[in-house]
Amino acid sequence: MAARFPVHVTVKLQRGLPPLRRQAASGVLRAAFAAGCRGPASRGFADGPTGTEAAAAGGSFRLCHYAILNDHLHFLVEGSHRTSLARGLQGLLVRIAKALNKLWGRRGRVFADRYHDRILKTPREVRNAIRYVLGNGRKHAAEGREVSVPQAIDTYTSAPWFDGFREKIVVRGIEAILRPVATARTWMLTQGWRRHGLLSVHDVPAVG
Repeated sequence: MAARFPVHVTVKLQRGLPPLRRQAASGVLRAAFAAGCRGPASRGFADGPTGTEAAAAGGSFRLCHYAILNDHLHFLVEGSHRTSLARGLQGLLVRIAKALNKLWGRRGRVFADRYHDRILKTPREVRNAIRYVLGNGRKHAAEGREVSVPQAIDTYTSAPWFDGFREKIVVRGIEAILRPVATARTWMLTQGWRRHGLLSVHDVPAVG
């Protein structure tokens, strides 16, 4: 895997666990995403570090976008190489599992199996992946699943921190929430995808 390519990661929960799209669980997840931002490993980030930037290999793994669904998670991540990606994800998933088990008062496995990852090699693939991740809740709602997105954007995703919408979006109270995502650094995830046009808050990935 080349460092210039972002990666789309999907992680599924074990069956029978409580849904993640609840206020308490989503708060725990956001905290896990941002964990470690004040630790010693977070030094050296000009944009202001987050835990996801400092989580692995001195910041070589970055969680840039996410979506929380009831029984799975979507991530868009960057890594300097396959090893840093694997280690960064492993550390992130361990942190998430511990936090959720504590919330739910249980022990044992949280994730069903190994994560699925897809390397995004073109600007269009990256744009489609961002659209898919940020709009996945709306997709599930359109398919009649137990998901609703009453707001202009899905606040169970990283959309409140996304600057690539055509529309101007203001999310009340966002300044009080520790930023749970890292600043993207790859050309693909910062500038490349924009060549195919900004996204709309009304975009919904294909249903089916």
